[in-house]
Amino acid sequence: MDEVAIVILNYNGWSFLDEFLPLVLAYSEGHAVYVADNASLDNSVDLVQQHFPAVKIIRLERNHGYTGGYNEALAQIPATYYILLNSDVEVTPGWVSPLLHLMKRRPQAAACQPKLLAYHQKTHFEYAGAAGGYIDYLGYPFCRGRLFDTLEPDEGQYNDERQIFWATGACLIIRSELFWKIGGFDANFFAHMEEIDLCWRLKNRGYEIWYCPDSTVYHIGGGTLAKTNPRKTFLNYRNSLATLYKNLPSKSLFATIFARLVLDGASGLQLISKGQWRDTIAIIRAHFSFYSWLPELYKKRNKQSGEVSQIYRESVVWQYFVKGKKRFLELYNSQTVG
Repeated sequence: MDEVAIVILNYNGWSFLDEFLPLVLAYSEGHAVYVADNASLDNSVDLVQQHFPAVKIIRLERNHGYTGGYNEALAQIPATYYILLNSDVEVTPGWVSPLLHLMKRRPQAAACQPKLLAYHQKTHFEYAGAAGGYIDYLGYPFCRGRLFDTLEPDEGQYNDERQIFWATGACLIIRSELFWKIGGFDANFFAHMEEIDLCWRLKNRGYEIWYCPDSTVYHIGGGTLAKTNPRKTFLNYRNSLATLYKNLPSKSLFATIFARLVLDGASGLQLISKGQWRDTIAIIRAHFSFYSWLPELYKKRNKQSGEVSQIYRESVVWQYFVKGKKRFLELYNSQTVG
């Protein structure tokens, strides 16, 4: 069994693999590197075998998405720790050791992420994880270093090692034993919000999620689905509701879901005003998909869900759009996160 397995899930991503795999191999300190291929159509596997023979290949028979793809691939990899790494991530020298060291020092840590900066603007944090993920009481995710579309420059303001609510799926180290103990990713999510659901389930069992500032990677983002893709809108809205339903305490479940449905409707009306009809239709489809999913989600629901730390107890939507607070640290003026 390997101590660490670095696993890159790939779907038609040869251009990213060609650019970033050399750095992964050079800077990963001898740890095993895998490419798990989600039935790509672009000859990715043949090209990896030809150009990077040190990389181990796992071929999947169809595109299982992020969630199912990783579940299928990781089941075939014996390792103490998995590092899930997006194909569009540039790693840096010594990026693995700080993550591994944190996990060994903190036995309650189930998962951890590095500092995530933007590949195309390396002075700034990147949307998908920045300096660690958080969530407000209505289920809206945000990050230290990123509120909605506002990306902060990295000025050392988040160079402290600390607990967070969720760690980015773009670069995530997780204990394999705990990954399987909670059943891995929810394969029905396909993609988007899956890491938040995973981390919330871990926190509901008393484990911790951490941010490690001593490891830095650069992420392109949007390599699979563009930001404005209605499929992405559908997955984000549906999976957000599913995450809330599965993990919220019973006492706040109905009120929170109802509030989110209303706010989603308002979001749909705003998109109509911008002429984005396809995205509005995607939100409607997401709601009906969520309703049809409820019987299955009920079986998955953590009936012992309780209050967990790092949830922002106010509305980040209100703070950002109404009160004009654009930086994470400004949220502390109203209420402490955690």
